[in-house]
Amino acid sequence: MTRVKMWPIWGICAGLFAGGLVSAQTLPVAVQMYTLRDYGSTEEQFRFAAESGFQNVETVGTHDLSAAEMNALLGETGLEVVSTHVDLNTLRTDLEGVIAFNEAVGNTNIVMPYLGEEDRPQDAAGWAELGAELSGIGSQLGAAGLQLAYHNHDFEMAEIDGKLIIDHLLDAADPEHLMWQADVAWIDRGGQDPAQLLRDHAGRVVSIHAKDNYPEGEGEAEGGFATVGSGRLEWDAVLPAAGEAGVRYYIVEHDSPVDYGTIADSLDFLGGRLSE
Repeated sequence: MTRVKMWPIWGICAGLFAGGLVSAQTLPVAVQMYTLRDYGSTEEQFRFAAESGFQNVETVGTHDLSAAEMNALLGETGLEVVSTHVDLNTLRTDLEGVIAFNEAVGNTNIVMPYLGEEDRPQDAAGWAELGAELSGIGSQLGAAGLQLAYHNHDFEMAEIDGKLIIDHLLDAADPEHLMWQADVAWIDRGGQDPAQLLRDHAGRVVSIHAKDNYPEGEGEAEGGFATVGSGRLEWDAVLPAAGEAGVRYYIVEHDSPVDYGTIADSLDFLGGRLSE
Protein backbone atom coordinates (compact mmCIF):
# COMPACT_ATOMS: atom_id res chain seq x y z
CA MET A 1 0.00 0.00 0.00
CA THR A 2 1.55 3.30 -1.10
CA ARG A 3 1.17 6.31 1.15
CA VAL A 4 1.50 9.95 0.17
CA LYS A 5 3.57 11.95 2.64
CA MET A 6 1.75 15.00 4.02
CA TRP A 7 4.01 17.49 5.77
CA PRO A 8 3.03 19.99 8.47
CA ILE A 9 2.74 23.57 7.26
CA TRP A 10 6.02 24.46 8.89
CA GLY A 11 7.59 21.64 6.88
CA ILE A 12 7.75 23.90 3.82
CA CYS A 13 9.94 26.32 5.72
CA ALA A 14 13.67 26.02 6.15
CA GLY A 15 15.74 25.57 9.28
CA LEU A 16 19.19 27.01 9.60
CA PHE A 17 21.61 24.31 10.73
CA ALA A 18 25.38 24.01 10.40
CA GLY A 19 25.57 27.22 8.41
CA GLY A 20 23.18 26.03 5.68
CA LEU A 21 19.51 25.76 4.89
CA VAL A 22 18.03 22.37 5.68
CA SER A 23 14.44 21.75 4.72
CA ALA A 24 12.30 20.70 7.66
CA GLN A 25 10.77 18.19 5.25
CA THR A 26 13.89 16.08 5.83
CA LEU A 27 13.52 16.49 9.60
CA PRO A 28 9.94 15.46 10.42
CA VAL A 29 8.50 15.42 13.92
CA ALA A 30 6.65 12.34 15.18
CA VAL A 31 5.17 11.18 18.46
CA GLN A 32 6.21 7.95 20.13
CA MET A 33 2.95 6.12 20.77
CA TYR A 34 4.27 4.71 24.07
CA THR A 35 3.45 8.18 25.41
CA LEU A 36 -0.26 7.50 24.82
CA ARG A 37 -0.31 3.87 25.99
CA ASP A 38 -2.85 4.63 28.75
CA TYR A 39 -5.02 6.92 26.63
CA GLY A 40 -8.07 4.79 25.86
CA SER A 41 -8.07 2.20 23.09
CA THR A 42 -5.45 1.88 20.37
CA GLU A 43 -7.81 3.61 17.95
CA GLU A 44 -8.34 6.48 20.39
CA GLN A 45 -4.59 6.84 20.87
CA PHE A 46 -3.93 7.24 17.15
CA ARG A 47 -6.87 9.62 16.74
CA PHE A 48 -5.59 11.77 19.61
CA ALA A 49 -2.11 11.90 18.06
CA ALA A 50 -3.64 13.21 14.83
CA GLU A 51 -5.90 15.65 16.67
CA SER A 52 -2.83 16.97 18.50
CA GLY A 53 -1.30 18.01 15.19
CA PHE A 54 0.97 15.09 14.40
CA GLN A 55 1.19 13.52 10.96
CA ASN A 56 3.91 11.02 11.86
CA VAL A 57 4.12 8.38 14.58
CA GLU A 58 6.68 5.99 16.00
CA THR A 59 4.85 2.82 16.94
CA VAL A 60 5.52 0.15 19.54
CA GLY A 61 5.64 -3.07 17.56
CA THR A 62 2.31 -3.89 15.95
CA HIS A 63 0.01 -2.58 18.70
CA ASP A 64 -1.61 -6.02 18.46
CA LEU A 65 -3.00 -5.09 15.04
CA SER A 66 -2.65 -6.87 11.74
CA ALA A 67 -1.01 -4.91 8.94
CA ALA A 68 -4.42 -4.48 7.30
CA GLU A 69 -5.90 -3.14 10.55
CA MET A 70 -2.96 -0.77 11.03
CA ASN A 71 -3.27 0.52 7.48
CA ALA A 72 -6.98 1.13 7.97
CA LEU A 73 -6.27 3.11 11.15
CA LEU A 74 -3.51 5.09 9.45
CA GLY A 75 -5.82 5.83 6.56
CA GLU A 76 -8.55 7.04 8.91
CA THR A 77 -6.26 9.33 10.89
CA GLY A 78 -3.94 10.49 8.11
CA LEU A 79 -0.93 9.34 10.15
CA GLU A 80 2.21 7.74 8.78
CA VAL A 81 4.56 5.35 10.59
CA VAL A 82 8.10 6.68 10.25
CA SER A 83 9.71 4.42 12.87
CA THR A 84 8.86 1.57 15.22
CA HIS A 85 10.28 0.04 18.39
CA VAL A 86 10.85 -3.72 18.27
CA ASP A 87 12.25 -5.59 21.28
CA LEU A 88 15.41 -7.65 21.07
CA ASN A 89 13.68 -11.00 21.51
CA THR A 90 11.36 -10.33 18.57
CA LEU A 91 14.29 -9.28 16.41
CA ARG A 92 16.03 -12.51 17.31
CA THR A 93 13.07 -14.84 16.85
CA ASP A 94 10.69 -13.29 14.29
CA LEU A 95 12.67 -11.07 11.96
CA GLU A 96 10.68 -12.22 8.94
CA GLY A 97 7.48 -11.15 10.69
CA VAL A 98 8.98 -7.76 11.54
CA ILE A 99 9.99 -7.23 7.93
CA ALA A 100 6.63 -8.33 6.53
CA PHE A 101 4.58 -6.11 8.86
CA ASN A 102 6.66 -3.00 8.35
CA GLU A 103 6.86 -3.42 4.60
CA ALA A 104 3.06 -3.65 4.58
CA VAL A 105 2.58 -0.42 6.57
CA GLY A 106 5.28 1.50 4.70
CA ASN A 107 7.81 1.86 7.52
CA THR A 108 11.55 1.43 6.98
CA ASN A 109 13.00 2.37 10.39
CA ILE A 110 13.30 -0.30 13.10
CA VAL A 111 14.61 0.62 16.56
CA MET A 112 15.71 -1.75 19.32
CA PRO A 113 14.35 0.21 22.31
CA TYR A 114 15.51 -1.23 25.62
CA LEU A 115 17.58 -3.87 27.35
CA GLY A 116 16.29 -5.37 30.56
CA GLU A 117 18.85 -5.78 33.30
CA GLU A 118 19.11 -9.50 32.58
CA ASP A 119 20.11 -8.74 28.97
CA ARG A 120 22.72 -6.09 29.71
CA PRO A 121 26.34 -7.15 29.22
CA GLN A 122 28.63 -6.72 32.18
CA ASP A 123 31.87 -5.88 30.40
CA ALA A 124 33.22 -4.17 27.30
CA ALA A 125 33.52 -7.43 25.38
CA GLY A 126 29.88 -8.22 26.04
CA TRP A 127 28.72 -4.86 24.74
CA ALA A 128 30.88 -5.27 21.66
CA GLU A 129 29.39 -8.72 21.11
CA LEU A 130 25.89 -7.26 21.32
CA GLY A 131 26.85 -4.53 18.87
CA ALA A 132 28.11 -7.16 16.43
CA GLU A 133 24.91 -9.18 16.84
CA LEU A 134 22.73 -6.13 16.17
CA SER A 135 24.87 -5.31 13.16
CA GLY A 136 24.11 -8.77 11.80
CA ILE A 137 20.39 -8.28 12.36
CA GLY A 138 20.67 -4.86 10.75
CA SER A 139 22.33 -6.41 7.72
CA GLN A 140 19.36 -8.73 7.25
CA LEU A 141 16.95 -5.81 7.63
CA GLY A 142 19.04 -3.79 5.20
CA ALA A 143 18.68 -6.49 2.57
CA ALA A 144 14.93 -5.88 2.79
CA GLY A 145 15.31 -2.09 2.61
CA LEU A 146 14.91 -1.44 6.35
CA GLN A 147 17.29 0.37 8.73
CA LEU A 148 18.05 -0.75 12.31
CA ALA A 149 18.91 1.67 15.12
CA TYR A 150 19.65 1.34 18.86
CA HIS A 151 17.82 3.45 21.44
CA ASN A 152 19.68 4.44 24.61
CA HIS A 153 18.66 5.02 28.21
CA ASP A 154 20.90 6.31 31.00
CA PHE A 155 22.86 3.11 31.67
CA GLU A 156 24.63 3.29 28.28
CA MET A 157 26.10 6.62 29.41
CA ALA A 158 28.30 4.89 31.99
CA GLU A 159 31.93 4.14 31.23
CA ILE A 160 33.61 0.75 31.05
CA ASP A 161 37.38 0.73 30.57
CA GLY A 162 37.37 4.49 30.03
CA LYS A 163 34.80 4.40 27.21
CA LEU A 164 31.06 4.99 27.17
CA ILE A 165 28.96 1.83 26.89
CA ILE A 166 27.11 3.28 23.89
CA ASP A 167 30.45 3.65 22.12
CA HIS A 168 31.49 0.06 22.87
CA LEU A 169 28.24 -1.07 21.23
CA LEU A 170 28.25 1.26 18.22
CA ASP A 171 31.96 0.87 17.49
CA ALA A 172 31.50 -2.91 17.19
CA ALA A 173 28.77 -2.53 14.57
CA ASP A 174 28.90 -1.62 10.91
CA PRO A 175 27.50 1.95 10.67
CA GLU A 176 25.59 0.87 7.58
CA HIS A 177 23.72 -1.75 9.58
CA LEU A 178 23.27 -0.12 12.99
CA MET A 179 22.40 3.52 13.53
CA TRP A 180 21.63 5.31 16.80
CA GLN A 181 18.36 6.77 18.07
CA ALA A 182 19.65 9.19 20.69
CA ASP A 183 17.30 9.85 23.60
CA VAL A 184 18.55 13.24 24.73
CA ALA A 185 16.70 13.23 28.07
CA TRP A 186 18.26 9.91 29.06
CA ILE A 187 21.67 11.12 27.88
CA ASP A 188 21.25 14.09 30.22
CA ARG A 189 20.17 11.81 33.08
CA GLY A 190 23.21 9.67 32.45
CA GLY A 191 25.46 12.66 33.12
CA GLN A 192 26.52 13.32 29.55
CA ASP A 193 26.08 16.34 27.28
CA PRO A 194 23.47 15.56 24.58
CA ALA A 195 24.72 18.19 22.13
CA GLN A 196 28.32 17.01 22.41
CA LEU A 197 27.41 13.35 21.92
CA LEU A 198 25.32 14.21 18.86
CA ARG A 199 28.28 16.04 17.37
CA ASP A 200 30.62 13.19 18.28
CA HIS A 201 28.39 10.74 16.38
CA ALA A 202 27.62 12.87 13.34
CA GLY A 203 26.35 10.70 10.51
CA ARG A 204 25.38 7.88 12.86
CA VAL A 205 22.23 9.37 14.46
CA VAL A 206 19.08 8.62 12.50
CA SER A 207 16.68 10.17 15.02
CA ILE A 208 16.41 11.67 18.47
CA HIS A 209 13.81 11.19 21.14
CA ALA A 210 12.86 14.79 21.79
CA LYS A 211 12.06 14.89 25.48
CA ASP A 212 13.05 17.06 28.40
CA ASN A 213 13.88 16.76 32.10
CA TYR A 214 12.71 18.84 35.03
CA PRO A 215 15.43 20.30 37.25
CA GLU A 216 16.62 17.76 39.80
CA GLY A 217 13.95 17.02 42.41
CA GLU A 218 11.06 18.56 40.45
CA GLY A 219 8.25 17.00 38.42
CA GLU A 220 8.05 13.82 40.46
CA ALA A 221 4.47 13.14 39.34
CA GLU A 222 5.77 12.95 35.76
CA GLY A 223 8.81 10.84 36.53
CA GLY A 224 10.95 13.95 36.22
CA PHE A 225 10.18 14.27 32.50
CA ALA A 226 9.04 17.64 31.16
CA THR A 227 7.39 19.01 28.04
CA VAL A 228 10.01 19.71 25.38
CA GLY A 229 11.38 23.21 25.83
CA SER A 230 10.15 23.63 29.40
CA GLY A 231 12.85 21.68 31.22
CA ARG A 232 16.57 21.88 31.82
CA LEU A 233 17.87 20.71 28.42
CA GLU A 234 19.59 23.39 26.35
CA TRP A 235 17.66 23.14 23.09
CA ASP A 236 19.58 26.06 21.57
CA ALA A 237 22.55 23.67 21.64
CA VAL A 238 20.77 20.34 21.10
CA LEU A 239 18.82 21.22 17.94
CA PRO A 240 21.75 22.68 15.96
CA ALA A 241 23.87 19.69 17.02
CA ALA A 242 21.13 17.35 15.83
CA GLY A 243 21.05 19.14 12.49
CA GLU A 244 24.82 18.87 12.16
CA ALA A 245 24.65 15.18 13.04
CA GLY A 246 22.22 14.49 10.20
CA VAL A 247 19.21 13.62 12.34
CA ARG A 248 16.20 12.76 10.17
CA TYR A 249 13.42 12.39 12.75
CA TYR A 250 12.53 14.29 15.93
CA ILE A 251 10.31 12.00 17.96
CA VAL A 252 8.36 13.50 20.86
CA GLU A 253 8.03 11.26 23.90
CA HIS A 254 6.95 11.62 27.51
CA ASP A 255 7.34 8.50 29.65
CA SER A 256 4.87 9.50 32.37
CA PRO A 257 2.52 12.24 31.18
CA VAL A 258 0.01 13.76 33.58
CA ASP A 259 -1.50 16.01 30.91
CA TYR A 260 -1.58 14.54 27.39
CA GLY A 261 -1.55 18.08 26.02
CA THR A 262 2.21 17.83 26.52
CA ILE A 263 2.60 16.27 23.07
CA ALA A 264 0.94 19.19 21.28
CA ASP A 265 2.99 21.67 23.32
CA SER A 266 6.18 19.79 22.43
CA LEU A 267 5.18 19.77 18.76
CA ASP A 268 4.56 23.52 18.84
CA PHE A 269 7.97 24.12 20.41
CA LEU A 270 9.84 21.95 17.89
CA GLY A 271 7.86 23.22 14.93
CA GLY A 272 8.69 26.78 15.82
CA ARG A 273 12.38 26.05 16.28
CA LEU A 274 12.77 23.92 13.16
CA SER A 275 11.10 26.50 10.95
CA GLU A 276 13.21 29.43 12.14
